[in-house]
Amino acid sequence: MSEIRLSTTSYVVLGMIALRGPSTPYDLKRAVGHSVGYFWHFPHAQLYSEPERLAELGLLELSAEQGGRRRKTYTLTPSGQAALRDWLASPTNEHFQMRDIAELKLFFNEVGDPADVTNLAHEQIKQHQQRITVYEDMVDRFGDSRSARPRMITLELGLEMEHAALRFWSALADGQLDRLRAARRPSS
Repeated sequence: MSEIRLSTTSYVVLGMIALRGPSTPYDLKRAVGHSVGYFWHFPHAQLYSEPERLAELGLLELSAEQGGRRRKTYTLTPSGQAALRDWLASPTNEHFQMRDIAELKLFFNEVGDPADVTNLAHEQIKQHQQRITVYEDMVDRFGDSRSARPRMITLELGLEMEHAALRFWSALADGQLDRLRAARRPSS
């Protein structure tokens, strides 16, 4: 197993099949779009190529239809289950990655018009409010489901991050960044 190189996308595929059961690449694309796609972005074309690679490595078993649409369905093998469990048990020393175009624009703001920052802040407020609504709807729909409960932890983290971003952009739009900084300082 140590010679096999697996990417995060490999583990997304293994994890999705572990949670869903036998899946086609299209099933994986839809499942990712309704779950980890909210916080882990990658080209969905990888969901068509990666299962095939994992099958070649013996981590997935391929079952292909002989006629009709010739759909390919992948199932987790015991080796795939072991690889996924090893990955889940290993520590993660990397800090989370954020690829936020709005933050990038904010970094270069001195080159543009000062009004652009205000406009950017107002647009970000709307976007974060919309995402909070989506996440809260998910909590309402799936919060009491026993099978979804372990994954609700991820949703709670997503909500916290969205609320933090909303606080920042709201303070920026209102000219209140000093208030936000003061709120973060520990009281003496």
